[in-house]
Amino acid sequence: MAKRLSKNYKKALEKYDIQKSYSLKEAASIVKNISFTKFNATVDIAIKLGVDPKQANQMVRGVASLPHGTGKNVRVLVLTTSDREKEALDAGADYVGLDEYIQKIESGWTDVDVIICSQDVMPKVSRLGRILGPRGLMPNPKTGTVTNEVGKAVREVKAGKIDFKVDKTGIIHAAIGKVSFTPEQITENAMELISVLQRLKPATLKDTYFKSIHLSATMSPSVKIDKSSISGIQ
Repeated sequence: MAKRLSKNYKKALEKYDIQKSYSLKEAASIVKNISFTKFNATVDIAIKLGVDPKQANQMVRGVASLPHGTGKNVRVLVLTTSDREKEALDAGADYVGLDEYIQKIESGWTDVDVIICSQDVMPKVSRLGRILGPRGLMPNPKTGTVTNEVGKAVREVKAGKIDFKVDKTGIIHAAIGKVSFTPEQITENAMELISVLQRLKPATLKDTYFKSIHLSATMSPSVKIDKSSISGIQ
């Protein structure tokens, strides 16, 4: 059965050429113009990479610090010992503790966006992998969420640091701002992520790395990016 489009969605499609590819800045302006939600919608980027995620040497994962942040109030839980609790709280952590939060998580509570833990508590936190892993919340040294510098980690996350991982279809999905951002802010955030991805290109990859790039806002259609308008990508 064909999917029935809402009136707002149809109106959005009338405001640009869905078959055309646009520069990043043009796409950012279009996404702002076609967003029809009553709330400050999130701007998302979807980047299709020419990698095979099943190959360990082609798994693309990393972090990017967006220059203008995500526009979202990121809820951070820090799991650590009592001697680091004040450092985490002073840095802006929303929740800080250890055993009580481990028990809450084991009971089903995961009402946070990022979990950071100090290295010395990982033996306790590791048992939460089956709960946190599927939700993308498990702390990982590769993303800077397992660290003894918990204050620094909290500040970075609050300022707009995001972590990303290619999914099983080879696509990187990331929130890079809000429709209230200017086109320039959205563009600069997108370029930062693209630059990080370029540096993470697997050495074993012989195929085209960046297959396609699309921008969209919550509930809006997507806008295709003209890759040739972005210098330095392959």
